[in-house]
Amino acid sequence: MLEDTGFVEVRIGEAVDTFGEAPGEAKARAFEVYGYPFCARKPG
Repeated sequence: MLEDTGFVEVRIGEAVDTFGEAPGEAKARAFEVYGYPFCARKPG
């Protein structure tokens, strides 16, 4: 998706638990929801 909008050199990191101790933690666990850090560059 990032490449489709013109970004290059897209790098995606390891999954991160972003819902620890949050009110929706149980639902996030049930659906295996994680955050992913990314880095990309827009040429120009």
